[in-house]
Amino acid sequence: MASRGVAILVGAGDAIGAAVARRFAKGGYAVCICRREAAKSQQLIDELRAADHEAYAFSVDARQEAEVQALFARVEKEIGPIEVCLFNAGSNVNKPLLDTTEKLFFKAWELACYAGFLVGREAARVMAPRGRGTILFTGATASLRGGKGFAAFAAAKFGLRAVAQAMARELGPNNIHVAHLIIDAAVDSDAIRARFKAMRGIEAEDIAPGSLVKTETIADAYWFVHQQPKDGWTHELDLRPAVETW
Repeated sequence: MASRGVAILVGAGDAIGAAVARRFAKGGYAVCICRREAAKSQQLIDELRAADHEAYAFSVDARQEAEVQALFARVEKEIGPIEVCLFNAGSNVNKPLLDTTEKLFFKAWELACYAGFLVGREAARVMAPRGRGTILFTGATASLRGGKGFAAFAAAKFGLRAVAQAMARELGPNNIHVAHLIIDAAVDSDAIRARFKAMRGIEAEDIAPGSLVKTETIADAYWFVHQQPKDGWTHELDLRPAVETW
């Protein structure tokens, strides 16, 4: 097991989640990359292990309480004590209000808010007896304001922010650092570049330099927050490129 313990990353896709996995593996943690289909993380697992890091992939549906509980129990038993937990799941739903169905609204909340509560609670459950740990949540512009077409997504992200705040106030005195990072910009990823092309007709090479926030920058911010001394904790941090309007 890595000397610094385990970092469990739930909802860890190929962008932010992968970057955080690389950063915490570099920092000496065993990383457990958890998403709906573990096989999708195999390339990253191979990359990290080739660099002599300890890395594992797990399948989990973070919306299912029993699966989340089983995941934490298994990691604690088979890998080691969880010192860091990142919740990064969410679906950026953009639909006109009158096209937003009950099913769509509920699914957005279930994935971005309810699942965050389940993951955060289970992380706290294993960290509290040890009196240490860091729980990290990925937020978005929608965590702060509801934009046109984002009723479902903003409601979910507002809710996740509230969960994170309540957890921070409750768990801080127990030496568990809860932080919420707001990504107030488009993330430099294959998915975003494809979206720019589909919606705006902009090719990847024509996207203005410095207009997207890099996943490595986000990962470094999480690492920075995790390393803060107890007398100067940050609960909320927002990131955006210099050119971003806010």
